[in-house]
Amino acid sequence: MVDKIQKSDEEWRRKLSPEEYAVLRQAATERPFTGEFVHNKTDGVYRCGACGQALFSSDTKFESGSGWPSFWDVVNEGSVELREDRSHGMRRTEVVCSRCGSHLGHLFDDGPSETTGLRYCINSVALDFDPKGSDSD
Repeated sequence: MVDKIQKSDEEWRRKLSPEEYAVLRQAATERPFTGEFVHNKTDGVYRCGACGQALFSSDTKFESGSGWPSFWDVVNEGSVELREDRSHGMRRTEVVCSRCGSHLGHLFDDGPSETTGLRYCINSVALDFDPKGSDSD
């Protein structure tokens, strides 16, 4: 069970940069191939950019060619929640942080078949990177 973080919209606006706020709190998407972590190959743990919860390990990161950091699994079961997203005339699965409800990206079923077959397609701006690699919060 994850301890939920609740903040007002104004608190999130004060904490996050305008770009972070647009993605994390308003479900915007950064342009492909522009994110800080799309080509990162350093070992470590990717955390929610809003609350710091551990989300993904560099061990599950792969080059998908999509233009966004892609992972085939989460670092801890329950670290993300999946929601139906019917925006922009599409039907997708939205990925949000289970602790603070921030939008991270989307989940697709076109990941590496030798793993889970999943692709968590995540905005770099929605993440912080911890090169120490601890998946504890």
